[in-house]
Amino acid sequence: MKNIILLLILILSISFLNSCNSSKKEKQHKQIAKHIVLIGSDGFGAYAFQKAKIPNIRKMMINGCYSLKARSVLPSSSAVNWASMIMGSGPELHGYTKWGSKKPELPSRHIGKDSIYPTIFSLIDDQLPSLKKGASYNWDGIAYLFEKSLVDLDFNGETLESTTNKALGFITKEKPVFTFIHLDEPDHAGHKIGHDTPEYYEAVEKIDTLVGQVINTLEKENMMDDTIIIFSSDHGGINKGHGGKSLLEVEIPWIIYGKGIANKGPLDNTIITYDTAATIAYLLGIEIPEFWRGKAVTGILE
Repeated sequence: MKNIILLLILILSISFLNSCNSSKKEKQHKQIAKHIVLIGSDGFGAYAFQKAKIPNIRKMMINGCYSLKARSVLPSSSAVNWASMIMGSGPELHGYTKWGSKKPELPSRHIGKDSIYPTIFSLIDDQLPSLKKGASYNWDGIAYLFEKSLVDLDFNGETLESTTNKALGFITKEKPVFTFIHLDEPDHAGHKIGHDTPEYYEAVEKIDTLVGQVINTLEKENMMDDTIIIFSSDHGGINKGHGGKSLLEVEIPWIIYGKGIANKGPLDNTIITYDTAATIAYLLGIEIPEFWRGKAVTGILE
């Protein structure tokens, strides 16, 4: 009798665990939105929100979730952080360590398609192979940081406007599951004139206008009801440079808005830029590889 009871307990325990795992798997694989748009603004420090006139970005903040205390990885430079943002890990694993890295200075811990550390594009290609994805970028250094053979759009625009317009044409025509839009301002203004200058804020406000164009176009095309937009940056800046360890250089905005996103406003979450890729994967219901170090930002859903 004792053995029968133990056997029943074992069977019930296994059944309970399988039920939990099944529930967890279903939850993990539920896709929140059909389209994710990641807008990255180069050199847009979190400190800029104190003075900048940015109604469109503030609309996202008011109607979504955000942090102005998210952080870049170190060094607070471009290629290092754009790689981290879409590769779900820091430079100690993906190996891109300098401002303009075209290949890893430190051998990548894992090598995937196109012989680079796997990005969010690779995860989508593996797990949602029938869906389209693309990148439209203003800085040519982005071209070395993702698997070009896997995307349906690979466009290096000469201007902010052409970069944005190409991305919007792709989104409205092809209805991709993921689009990365990189805009190379206000970084230029920061280097040429200086951060926290009138010229810097003029460039910031130009970015806001383009963000508004993205939102307005998606609303006009009736796509916003199934789209999530994430806005972030690679680093901030101080004087005419960046790359150091001050909060002006390291603190970046992280804003999420759209389908299924709660109207919570400021988040208490600790967010590192590589958490962006993990959050995109979570929102698309795809699994995150063990070797990524990013984790999905929680508490953002309705």
